[in-house]
Amino acid sequence: MSDKKIGVVSCYFQPNYGSQIQALATQMALDKMGYENETINMEGINPQIKKRKVKYFAKAAVTSDILLFKFGMAANRVRKKVVRDDYAILSHERQIEFKEFYEEHFRLSEKCDSFEALSKYVGENYDAVLVGSDQLWLPANIMADYYTLNWVPEDVNTIAYATSFGQSELPADIEKKAEVFLHKIRHISVREESGQKLIKKIADRDVPVVCDPTLLFTGEEWMSIQQEEPIVQEPYIFCYFLGNNSPHREFASRLREVTGLKIVALANLDEYVKADNGYADATPYNINPADFLNLIRNASYVCTDSFHCSVFSILYKKEFFTFRRYARKTKSSTNSRLDTLFHLCGIKDRLMTGGENIDKCLKIETDFDQVHEKIAAIRDESYQYLKDSIENERGTDFD
Repeated sequence: MSDKKIGVVSCYFQPNYGSQIQALATQMALDKMGYENETINMEGINPQIKKRKVKYFAKAAVTSDILLFKFGMAANRVRKKVVRDDYAILSHERQIEFKEFYEEHFRLSEKCDSFEALSKYVGENYDAVLVGSDQLWLPANIMADYYTLNWVPEDVNTIAYATSFGQSELPADIEKKAEVFLHKIRHISVREESGQKLIKKIADRDVPVVCDPTLLFTGEEWMSIQQEEPIVQEPYIFCYFLGNNSPHREFASRLREVTGLKIVALANLDEYVKADNGYADATPYNINPADFLNLIRNASYVCTDSFHCSVFSILYKKEFFTFRRYARKTKSSTNSRLDTLFHLCGIKDRLMTGGENIDKCLKIETDFDQVHEKIAAIRDESYQYLKDSIENERGTDFD
C-alpha cells in the first residue's frame, strides 16, 4: 500500500448506470493499485453547483441536441414531483436502487459546505485529487467550476483521468475558462480523440487518450459486484436506449420478430420517453448498476445507444448493435465517444441507424478475442499513465 492518499472527483451520485459504474471503476482501479483513496462528498456544495448550472442554462441559447436534452431532463424532474402517475412511482423505485448502490459501494469523504472548506479539507488530507471520467467537462460543468479542480490548493497534485468534454468543440466563452484549468491541472488524459484535439487547440497540450475506467477491468473482474445467477432466466434481447429515437426501438422489434426472443428494456431513463412504452415485453425498474451488468452479460442480443452499455457488451462478447443517439452532426454531439471506443477496439459494422436489414446484421462477425487483446494493451498503458501521474506529483505533463 502506497503512503499517498487520493481524493476522487466523480459523478458517483448521478442516477445513471454509466455514471455510477465508471465512478466506481475509478475507485476500484486505485484500490487495485494500492493507493488509499476516497470519493469526495459533494453533497454540501451541490446547491452552489446547481445555481451556477441554472445560471448557465438561463443564458445559453438552445441551439444543440445536448442542451435540449438537459432541459428535457430538468422538465422531467419537475414532472415526477407534480404528476404522481405510475412512471413517477416506478422512477422513484429506480432512484432508491441508485442511492442504495452508491451508499454501499463508495467511500465518501467528510461533507464540506463550501468550496473554501473543501479546499482546506483537500489540502490537509490528500496528496492528489483525481477527476474523471465521464462527460465532466461539458460547458455547464465548466461554468459550475467543480470538475475543473480550480479549487484544489496549488501544492496538491491534480490529475484528470479519461475525462471527457462530451463534445468536439466548445463555445468561445467556455474555451477561455477551459484554457485556465487546462493549464493548471498537472496531468491530463482524455477518453476521446476529439478531446485530445480540443485540448491541443485550447491549451497547446499534447495529452494521451486512455481507456474509460470501466475498461480497466475484464468482464470476469466485474463479477465482483454482481450476482452469478441471471436476473432473467429465459433468452432475451436487452435494450438500453437513452435517446428518443423510434427507429432504434423498431429495429429491436424487428430483431424480436426474426429471433423469436422477448425484449427486456430499461425504459424512461433520464426522462419520460413516449417511444419506450409498448415495444418491450418487460421493463423492470428495480434495477441497480450491478443488475445492469447482469442484464447485459446474460442477454442473447443487446441494442443500445449508450457508450457504457456498448463497453460491457464488448467485455461480455455480446452480439450487440449500437445506435447514434444524436442524429445531427453538431459541434455538441456526443457521438465521438462511440467512434473512439470502436476505433480503439477495432470493431466494425456495429454502429447502426435503425433501418438496417436484420438478417444481414445477424451475419456480422466480430473477433472478440482480437478485440480483447487490443483492450488489454490500452488497459496496461492506462494503468501506467495513472501510476506515473500519481507518483510524479511535483511534475506535470509539460515536463
